Amino acid sequence: MVVISTAGLSVINVQAQTDSSAKAIPEAKQSVTQHTVTVDGEEIEYTATAGTMILKNNKGEPVASFGYTAYSKNGVEDKSTRPLTFSYNGGPGSSSLWLHMGVMGPRRVVVDDPNSTPPAPYELTDNQYSMLDATDIVMVDPVGTGVSRAIGKAENKDFWGLSQDVRSVSNFIKTYISENNRWNSPKYLLGESYGTTRSAGIVDHLQEQGIAMNGVVLVSTVLDLRTISFGDADFTPYVVYLPTYAAVAEYHGELSHSPESLEAFIEDARQFASTEYTEALMKGEELSEARRNEIINRLSYFTGLSKDYLDKANMRVTQSEFTKQLLREKGKTVGRLDSRYKGYSLDNLSQNAIYDPQSSAISPAYTTMFLQYYHNELEFGKDMQYNISAYSLPGFEWDWSRPGSYFPTSPTTAPDLADAMVKNPNLEVLVLNGYYDLATPFMGAEYTMDHLEIPSELEENISMEYYKAGHMMYIHKPSLKKMHDDVERFIQQTGQN
Repeated sequence: MVVISTAGLSVINVQAQTDSSAKAIPEAKQSVTQHTVTVDGEEIEYTATAGTMILKNNKGEPVASFGYTAYSKNGVEDKSTRPLTFSYNGGPGSSSLWLHMGVMGPRRVVVDDPNSTPPAPYELTDNQYSMLDATDIVMVDPVGTGVSRAIGKAENKDFWGLSQDVRSVSNFIKTYISENNRWNSPKYLLGESYGTTRSAGIVDHLQEQGIAMNGVVLVSTVLDLRTISFGDADFTPYVVYLPTYAAVAEYHGELSHSPESLEAFIEDARQFASTEYTEALMKGEELSEARRNEIINRLSYFTGLSKDYLDKANMRVTQSEFTKQLLREKGKTVGRLDSRYKGYSLDNLSQNAIYDPQSSAISPAYTTMFLQYYHNELEFGKDMQYNISAYSLPGFEWDWSRPGSYFPTSPTTAPDLADAMVKNPNLEVLVLNGYYDLATPFMGAEYTMDHLEIPSELEENISMEYYKAGHMMYIHKPSLKKMHDDVERFIQQTGQN
């Protein structure tokens, strides 16, 4: 088990300052507005609260002003019958606007998926697939993102780390539950990308503080950072990325053959990756030339890459090399977050992709329409700086160390999730995976869930869903509907434990 201190924010390393040098303590702000939206055929009247909440450490000292947006269904007299979901994106250092305006909230940004969305004017529409029909929602922006900032004697950098982030977001959740009298509501976490890393830490941290979650939804999962880190001495990422390479090559028509079924082709790639390919990489220089050629032929069959390229790559292709190489002859680069997207190559001689076409295709629309919505419809934040990413703040650097962990090791919160599941055997986990996600490949999530080392009966508490989309599967409208239905069903099945 990775040890996480339960001492709360008081353990944050705040540099000593005199009272006179401490930043002024702001007051919490709120904008409360009333709205109606129709979700899955149900008209829902709801209250939207955009604001900030002042968090304190265990000494009662204010340390952070946390920005959030909450949506609560009106007319619910008994809050113990109404689920509550805390949701955030990842990064680390990303605000929550992507999940907020893509799937969770009552308003949704319309993009030209899977093409580049033209410049303004953009379209904002009611989200008929919002999670609001199944749960109240709190969108959370960690310190440095959105309008969340350190206050008092604390500094932003005191919150920028794996353990620090888990403690601070957990503190926000606990404070929100207390201030809004939601102690007895069924409670959920829904995070995307690094937000899944965060969720695994939070669910264990809150469990240690006496707050048991009903469920955790992991969207585009990475708990063990080793699965996405292409190191010189670790072949794990090469193995777990291979089925995603196969799916992407099939999507773009780059295979020498035409699989009858995407799912069957992916399963063949899984089997090859976990057996013959793994064995070949383990043998290293002991692999015979004849067997090496056989493996290269199979890799070409699954990835659409030439045998010559795979030979020169020594059977090892990183994500960035793949996104660049697959469509190189066509002068195109495929997306990392969603490899259905493709864009013009900036340098067709470069070994690695220089940018992500998917991110470039949708980011302006999401940024523009969120800020318009936040300022005008929610009537909040016009006098504040909303950071889409903490990278815009000076000194942003993430501390990956964990108290009690062994060094050297890759950062992971998989043991935290396992610990929470053992201590709360009713905890359910839903893992959502995009076939075309080259940021957090689905086999990496499968590998992590298969290595939690939990009792076999608890493995039944983990369910997996797959989408013919990428990292942000909700920008693909059929996947948006499926995601809504999958999460709604999960909450309905787990909210009465």
